Amino acid sequence: MEAYNLPLGLREWFVKRLLQQLEAEKDAIENSSKGGGGAQTHSLSAGNQPQMPSGMSNWIGGSE
Repeated sequence: MEAYNLPLGLREWFVKRLLQQLEAEKDAIENSSKGGGGAQTHSLSAGNQPQMPSGMSNWIGGSE
């Protein structure tokens, strides 16, 4: 669709480059779903939870 109005030479390059990009994204998705991408999972614990902004507890009725 985006390549429709391009000159033929640019259109061919665009389609090849688009296919290359889509293949790279597909491989990245497959690697991440297999756990091969080195991705780490993070979970919140008492030591790394974000702090509530000051004054927010008054707004939601909590206590600090």
